[in-house]
Amino acid sequence: MGRSILAAPDFPSGRRRARMKVHGFPTGVRSAGSSAQEQAVAAPPDQPSEKLRRRERAAAIQAFADRFLIGPNQDLFAGILVTLTRLARDGANRGDVKLLNKAFAELRYALKVFAPYTETRKISIFGSSRTPEDHPDYRQALEFARRMCKSGWMVITGAGDGIMKAGHGGAGREASFGVAIHLPFEQKTNTIIADDAKLVNFRYFFTRKLMFMKEASAVALFPGGFGTQDEGFEALTLIQMGKTPMIPIVMLEQPGGTYWLHWRTYVAAELLRTGMISDEDMHLFRVTDDVDLAVREVRQFYRVYHSMRYVGEDLVLRLRHPISTATLERLNDEYRQILTVGRFEQVPPLPAEEGEYPDFSRLKLRFDRKSCGRLRRCIDLINTDDSCAPNHDSP
Repeated sequence: MGRSILAAPDFPSGRRRARMKVHGFPTGVRSAGSSAQEQAVAAPPDQPSEKLRRRERAAAIQAFADRFLIGPNQDLFAGILVTLTRLARDGANRGDVKLLNKAFAELRYALKVFAPYTETRKISIFGSSRTPEDHPDYRQALEFARRMCKSGWMVITGAGDGIMKAGHGGAGREASFGVAIHLPFEQKTNTIIADDAKLVNFRYFFTRKLMFMKEASAVALFPGGFGTQDEGFEALTLIQMGKTPMIPIVMLEQPGGTYWLHWRTYVAAELLRTGMISDEDMHLFRVTDDVDLAVREVRQFYRVYHSMRYVGEDLVLRLRHPISTATLERLNDEYRQILTVGRFEQVPPLPAEEGEYPDFSRLKLRFDRKSCGRLRRCIDLINTDDSCAPNHDSP
């Protein structure tokens, strides 16, 4: 399933329609990266020469867009062109422009690679590239990936050796994506995903990490070094801050292992105890050494719940079937604190969703956009509803 940020657009992938003509940009409609302050500082709006320049720019961009940028996203493409003209006007140095150019090109290609698999659930698997193939953690990752693939999922790894290779080995080449990074040492593409059409090579960590999260419907973390810790904390931060849709995070290791137990002890002792995170944030992840439990944690998360998106100020949860009156009342009784106004309501698909998943039920709420740990608990409660018997393996 394609991903987008929780605070705004669609999940998964969503389609946007052009809602304005490009001519509108110079006369007050903001494009990407613009702000009222920037527009005011750039030039006084009453200067005739500036007004003429903006009209000429708008006309040139519209003509280019009408010829080369046909389609429902023409307004967004035109906004990118406006941003480019501002970048040139700002006198950005060549190094900065090269960074933007390369990052944009990397993301464009990565989106193209993932696009045919939008409706297939994927799990991002992280862990050490140094884990040997005879290590119990490697065998756990191999079996976990195999089980997820058997459930209809694909896997995404960093395409290196160690845990990354185990993820690809368990899922198999056909069900694997590799998002590799160019490094001067250590990292090399594993033999399973090498030369595959679903391998994407990145120069920058930030573009690579964006794809790890955007395309994933779940995250699995195995023991690893600084990189694994970074990826785990980033996933937790994005979910805690509501900057990505809610997804399950499992932390798995060898039977009897202590890596994640010690990590959780640190988090509880130094972050939770001191009030730097809340009790509810501890529900955003699951630590285990049991493959069966880890697989069940991921699959159970999508038992009834399917996806989410915002429609105006309302958060809309898509569900595989309507929940019972009893479950709805429990949500309103136990979780009304996460609402800014109103109640949890079961509603039909909304017109603004543009026909996405028309057969799914909806739960609409005015979420406070900060109680993400409690929102996770709401989803857990929804997934216990037994009004119907959904297929756990459906995408």
